[in-house]
Amino acid sequence: MERHYKAIESKLYDECSPSFLEVVNESHQHSVPENSETHFKITVVSDVFKGLSAVKRHQLVYVLLREELDAGVHALALHLYTPEQWSERNMNSPVSPPCAGGGKASETME
Repeated sequence: MERHYKAIESKLYDECSPSFLEVVNESHQHSVPENSETHFKITVVSDVFKGLSAVKRHQLVYVLLREELDAGVHALALHLYTPEQWSERNMNSPVSPPCAGGGKASETME
């Protein structure tokens, strides 16, 4: 299926010219049908973010991905860095926390 995944990756490459890009479909960690594309963790390292606040970086990505958000993508975990910030983080993005809104783990406990 990967329709949203490929569109997200393509748009971010085209518009941000990242030195690093990782798009991870984390939908399987949530209460959604199998093979869904609703929840993504996105890490982008780009000079485009220099001088922009975290809010402005997020707004830029939301504008780029408006079609995907309108077409069923429910959540984006955005980790947006300049190359210098990425280096300071030892080239690691944060680990996503477990789903707190009725994720797969809570279903198995019932």
